[in-house]
Amino acid sequence: MSAERKQPSDIARRLGARAAKRAQSGAAQGSWRRETFTLPRDEARDKAREWFIKFPKAAYMTEIEFWRELADGRIEFTIRRLPSAD
Repeated sequence: MSAERKQPSDIARRLGARAAKRAQSGAAQGSWRRETFTLPRDEARDKAREWFIKFPKAAYMTEIEFWRELADGRIEFTIRRLPSAD
């Protein structure tokens, strides 16, 4: 470790450079494909079923990553899957 004191701006600059390098290589996107929907309850169920049929869990590791019920009764949810075999 160096004897000089590190400033928050030094750390931010280093992390920013690292993020920019990852973005250029495509690694920043990650390997997961995500899509968020906000639908009435029945349509949300149908959409989730559609995704699990189209992208089976065994091949794509498809899962509902997040969901919540909104005040108006609609369901907001995020589905994620691997892009394998796309």
